[in-house]
Amino acid sequence: MPAPTLRSWEARHGFPRPQRQAGGHRRYDEHDVTLVEEVLRLRESGLSMLTAIERASAQPAEPDTSVFAGLRRRHPELEAQVLRKSTLLALSRAIEDECCARAARPVLFASFQHRRFYRHSRPRWHELARTAQSVVVFADFDRARKAALLHEVPVPGDAPLQREWMLVCDADDYPACLAGWEFPGQRPAGDTDRRFEVLWTVDPRVVRDAAQICAQLTHTFAPTAARSLAMPTDIPPAAGADLRRSVGLLNRMVGYVERAAEPCGR
Repeated sequence: MPAPTLRSWEARHGFPRPQRQAGGHRRYDEHDVTLVEEVLRLRESGLSMLTAIERASAQPAEPDTSVFAGLRRRHPELEAQVLRKSTLLALSRAIEDECCARAARPVLFASFQHRRFYRHSRPRWHELARTAQSVVVFADFDRARKAALLHEVPVPGDAPLQREWMLVCDADDYPACLAGWEFPGQRPAGDTDRRFEVLWTVDPRVVRDAAQICAQLTHTFAPTAARSLAMPTDIPPAAGADLRRSVGLLNRMVGYVERAAEPCGR
């Protein structure tokens, strides 16, 4: 951001509001930077300057505790789908495979809810970590661990992330993420029929927001692991019309596949 642009915003809109030193120099803290980045993102999505400032300023200063809720708040245009665990697992495997085959040095995050689910996927994730910048997996681990570039981060039992399924691949050449929360009261259902409300996208901006939420959660649950994360700092380009149309088509396809796999009469 050019300094004259920031001064112009401050003069015209009273935003941002930096601290002023005795000599008149402006000093911006991390919250100021976050707000400016959010205003830029909202402006590129088509909002007016005043609306973008109002919306960015209205967002809570407290960090997000849920990837799903954080994406819904920041990107209300995302379409949510109700999917069974078996379908969600297939989507996750597809994203992981494409990430391994195509992404150059991605930053990866995943939430497994429970250690027993992660144990089945541990060899796969250690393989993904071989070509990644950094990898963080969340589950109800007893303590934080690190193996090469892979960090195992413990999630407290009362954290919203404990009931979420999440996968984020943040890479310039292959961004993708999905996040879902599990509906309560499904104990009688079989494991593969457990149902989640799910968001997924390949929009670079949304993926970067998801990665930043994950980085915040890493800092909350395992500050030592957070210090070694190699997080991108640039603002990705906004998704084009072709990409949005493709995501809409794939959402519809996933919906048909999900319904076709349901038992007759359900």
